[in-house]
Amino acid sequence: MPDTAWELDGEQLALRERVRSFAEVEVRPGAAQRDASGEFPEKLVQQLQRMGIFSLPFPTRYGGGGRDMVSYLVAVEELARVDASLTITLLAHTLCLSHLAAFGREEQQVRALEPLLRGEGIGAWALSEPGAGSDAGGIQTVALRDAGGWRLDGNKYFITNGSRARTLVVMARTGDLADCDRAIAAFIVPSDTNGLSHGKNLDKLGFRSSDTVPLFFKEVRLPEAALIGSPDQGFHQAMQVLDLGRLGMAAMSIGIGQACLEASLVYARKRNAFGQPLAEFEGIQWMLADQATELDAARLLLQRAARLRDAGRPFSAEASMAKLFASESAMRAALKAVQIHGGHGYTRSFEVERYFREAKLCEIGEGTSEIQRLIIARHLLREECPS
Repeated sequence: MPDTAWELDGEQLALRERVRSFAEVEVRPGAAQRDASGEFPEKLVQQLQRMGIFSLPFPTRYGGGGRDMVSYLVAVEELARVDASLTITLLAHTLCLSHLAAFGREEQQVRALEPLLRGEGIGAWALSEPGAGSDAGGIQTVALRDAGGWRLDGNKYFITNGSRARTLVVMARTGDLADCDRAIAAFIVPSDTNGLSHGKNLDKLGFRSSDTVPLFFKEVRLPEAALIGSPDQGFHQAMQVLDLGRLGMAAMSIGIGQACLEASLVYARKRNAFGQPLAEFEGIQWMLADQATELDAARLLLQRAARLRDAGRPFSAEASMAKLFASESAMRAALKAVQIHGGHGYTRSFEVERYFREAKLCEIGEGTSEIQRLIIARHLLREECPS
């Protein structure tokens, strides 16, 4: 009984079927090869842009699809069922566009957001640094006032789409480190800006065909018009964008977990041991039941958070709950899938080996599981102690 937890209307069901068909016909055949070679899925990205998937949840007045968050997350899950590397390209692009859509001025949206929504390139979002990931307030990249604009100096790390993006949204410090989150700003940085360069694609455990690079800023000069909001708003902007990012990460986790369940069901029915299919053994049945139950629970948590967001209500704690549970469920589903496949699951002959490698990042990206627990606890404590 796959993906029964989503409550979808007719348009959402039609979208899911369209994305699922594309994923099976166009994406799946080359997914394993792309994972082995590290080849970036340029053609598939362009096809998804033409389908409107890369602009799905953004306002129509700027050229977006105008769809709700549930629709976007359903599309993310369907892509992740087949190729998480392609999916994380979409998630990183969405972070960039979400920042521009939520906090950019009208002229910034016309100049930077609209071309991306038309499919003229992809976006990247640059927060993480070599020494600042979970500690986002500790970033060291510096932005100083310079000749009527700004000068950026520093390094970013783990930047998905970093070498392929047309436009980047970059967080940089505008004051002393002691000021923490009160001295961070966000800037629009075109990829062809002088002084911006990137390193090689990182040799990763999973997501091997996604573009993940370090970025180097050396006397990068930007006009005042590149600043998004005011010089002290970047951290709080980023935290709100990360709430949306956690919804996407949860949906990707569920897609990977669904792939693990489907592969486990197929293998358990076909593989015989001791004269009967694996599926006849009670221990295997328990693992399948756990996979399915946790996936449905994750979908319900994610659906709640997404509907709160669509209703314009606070959803930060709910997003963290969904991301935490979905990512850890995906890892457990992948562990069970490899176990069900036995020795075959430890080889690259079966896709569960790739799913296992991809699931681990879901517990790390957009805030580790430990960070999600801190966010959830702090929301609880504020509710219990409003003073």
